[in-house]
Amino acid sequence: MNNPPQLTDALLTLEDRVAVLTLNRHDLRNALTGSNLIDDIVATTEWVNHCDEVSVLVITGAGSSFSAGGNIRDMANRSGDFAGDVAECADRYRKGIQRIPLAMQAVEVPVIAAVNGPAIGAGFDLANMADVRIASEKARFGETFLNLGIIPGDGGAWFMQRLIGYQRAFELTLTGRIVDAREAQELGIVLDVVGPEELLPAALDMAKRMASQPPKATRLTKRLMKIAQRMELKDFLDLCACFQGMSHNEPEHLEAVNRMLETMSRK
Repeated sequence: MNNPPQLTDALLTLEDRVAVLTLNRHDLRNALTGSNLIDDIVATTEWVNHCDEVSVLVITGAGSSFSAGGNIRDMANRSGDFAGDVAECADRYRKGIQRIPLAMQAVEVPVIAAVNGPAIGAGFDLANMADVRIASEKARFGETFLNLGIIPGDGGAWFMQRLIGYQRAFELTLTGRIVDAREAQELGIVLDVVGPEELLPAALDMAKRMASQPPKATRLTKRLMKIAQRMELKDFLDLCACFQGMSHNEPEHLEAVNRMLETMSRK
């Protein structure tokens, strides 16, 4: 197994093929800028892709927030990631927070966001980069960039409209309003809403069910679902045929088939 990365502002555990990444800067409401969380998230995704012992990644936050997104004090002071002229600021975005969407889009295993509290701005976008979102009743969601006179610079406009459609994403982005967990579920942002104490158990239950599937076929299936969003059907079916040929020749396929036959024989 590849050794897990040494993280600064996040915690990482691995048990039963499920990795849990906990954003651990609750003093900053887990803000992604003005902390080391960008590096920690990117390092974790790279490790997940190279570690065959991981089948699912769960992301959650420590404390009362999932993530407050950008550090507003740094914005006010025009410091940190927000310092400099147009070219300098753009370069910091490319080398900073924009590494997260590229890294999250490249994760080869299912990603579940367990949203424990407010997910605001880039924190909301981080949740939307996951494959599945489960929310605590205390969760709140807001695409609040315009409220601060800025745009979603981390790719949020790309992710949200693919999740809930252009019209709903447009309304949330252009009004900057905050929605609670129940409305987020109605909009299709989150799959389920549970009590705060039930959040991580619910996320882990789903993660463990996914992690119990044959691991190589699980990674191939996620790749197919991502590729299907941007490929024509005929080309996609050709790719499916190749991936299926790979799957049929993996030992895990025969192991799964034999387990199924044993289950059928007992009925």
